[in-house]
Amino acid sequence: MNIGYACLVVGVPGCKIRTCTIKNATSDVLLSLIKSNIETLDNILDYNIRTGIMLFRISSDIIPFGSHPVNALNWWDVFSGKLQEIGCKAQSAGVRLSMHPGQYTVLNSPNPVVVKRALDDLRYHARFLDAMGLSKQHKIVLHIGGVYGDKPGAINRFIKQYRCLDENIRQRLVIENDDRQYTISEVLSIGKNEGIPVVFDNLHHQV
Repeated sequence: MNIGYACLVVGVPGCKIRTCTIKNATSDVLLSLIKSNIETLDNILDYNIRTGIMLFRISSDIIPFGSHPVNALNWWDVFSGKLQEIGCKAQSAGVRLSMHPGQYTVLNSPNPVVVKRALDDLRYHARFLDAMGLSKQHKIVLHIGGVYGDKPGAINRFIKQYRCLDENIRQRLVIENDDRQYTISEVLSIGKNEGIPVVFDNLHHQV
């Protein structure tokens, strides 16, 4: 059995993810932060390999404002060499990496603005894993979203948006139960019908 953890390392030097406010997010500031965060990811990976931790969730903040228009940098090109190096190290060591977009990445929202932001965020996460040269075994974990007073309708909206995703994103996506809206049984049903892998969160399940 492999063990792992999500995003944050405490008490290990050189393992802090940095960010900034949107007001201060100039190109120079973003370049500096991205460079620092990629080096931090490398340090975290080294620590995980040394200690036998084979599962790790990369923070969505690794690229500050990665899916926001304020970040217009082609960071995947600028840092391609280092990202590929880290990805190769992870795969050679058998470390499985994942990412988990936040609570505001909601594919099944009835608000098209929210859906557009969710699509942009999923493209960002997929682009980051692609930039590392990682196989499709390295996943993006997503919740189904909200209910909005009509769970069958909300599920249908999720399925509709899922089917319209770029193939590259669909190949990485896995869905997960949450603590309030969608049970593991409901998520399994969606996953089975659409061919989407499912992650079981036992802590959400117990709440």
